[in-house]
Amino acid sequence: MDAGHRIATSALLNLIEQAGLDVATLAEGLDEADLRRSRLTRAELLRHLRVLAGSAIAVPPSARQDMPELDWEGWRLLSLRLQAGAGEDLDDAIWFAIHSVVPATLLWLRVYRQSQPQLFVMSPD
Repeated sequence: MDAGHRIATSALLNLIEQAGLDVATLAEGLDEADLRRSRLTRAELLRHLRVLAGSAIAVPPSARQDMPELDWEGWRLLSLRLQAGAGEDLDDAIWFAIHSVVPATLLWLRVYRQSQPQLFVMSPD
């Protein structure tokens, strides 16, 4: 992978991690009824999840192969569900993401940051 692709991939991984942390912060202590009642929180969670999903989809296949435990296909499918209009299907997708996909993604990113730190460094070297 050339320097430009490495930097772009690192930027995507860092964006995924930051959006995931933002989701975790917003969702902390939130129960499902609160999610469905709170238009502002739900909208902000959705915004971060769409950034995260879009970034995950944009990670090049070569980098995905370096991190096989991350559910890349799950993010692609979740991205499609997050495009739904407001309603129960969208709320279910958000709930699933904040309690399943995002925590698993953050866990594996932490593991990869320790075992393969070069994937997260945005420098041409």
